[in-house]
Amino acid sequence: MPALYRNFQTQAELDAQYDVEKSVPDFMVYARHYIDESRLARHRLKCQLDVPYGQTRDEHVDIFPAAQRKAPVLIFIHGGYWRMLSSKEFSCVALGPVAAGVALVNVNYSLCPKVGIDEITRQARAAVAWTYRNAESFGGDRDRIYVTGHSAGGHLTAMCLNSDWPGEYGLPEDVIKGAMPVSGLFDIEPIRYTLMQPLLQFNGDEVARNSPIRHVRRNATPMLCTWGGEEPAEFARQSTEYAQAWSLAGNRVEIWPQPGANHFTAIYGFEDPRSELCRRLFRLMGVGSR
Repeated sequence: MPALYRNFQTQAELDAQYDVEKSVPDFMVYARHYIDESRLARHRLKCQLDVPYGQTRDEHVDIFPAAQRKAPVLIFIHGGYWRMLSSKEFSCVALGPVAAGVALVNVNYSLCPKVGIDEITRQARAAVAWTYRNAESFGGDRDRIYVTGHSAGGHLTAMCLNSDWPGEYGLPEDVIKGAMPVSGLFDIEPIRYTLMQPLLQFNGDEVARNSPIRHVRRNATPMLCTWGGEEPAEFARQSTEYAQAWSLAGNRVEIWPQPGANHFTAIYGFEDPRSELCRRLFRLMGVGSR
């Protein structure tokens, strides 16, 4: 039987690797955690919600300013396999960064099948460009912008690193000063053969354009590539191979498989400025926790 992708011959084999909800005993435990902690974050932290960054109603950001002016800015791009969830379920990721004096910009974007992956990538890049041009309005430093994202958001983080910022947006080549994809997807080819495909409707050209590992080039942006040590093996492989490709292109990268973390707890560390995740993130950003 010919393989669908690498050494996987059936959809069931690929679903076992990429259906992350079934990789844990009870996905709703983590879904409730995100919702409850995000509600707490919006109550506890100063925030500006649903600030438009583009022309469509889905293109908006939630801003969690730092206490001081000229603060470094962390852009967070949420996951959900490009087809579910929103910025509101991930307000919780602001808790640790804001406590350390970092302003956080949480990106909302349109979802499949309403739009395709090309448009989602465009929106992620537009959010970065908007942040650069508007950082001063919420006390951020446009010259200290960092990008992170989880799962599909990790994919979009990597796609932002592939952007032609000067040619397409009139921005500096190094507008992103550091990146941290968490449990990212860097080759989206296998997703075409999973249970997600009917909603995502990826075609071959879209896969080619939107698989970051196929477009790695020389880039001054340092990267921390992390994932949960208890995630399915394909997530570890995707992150490891992307980090290797990033390094082979002459770029700086650190890898960190998080011991004991699954796909969903891999971002819990954002909630505590003293966590190992935040410690490594702040080192990448050149800031310290309080």
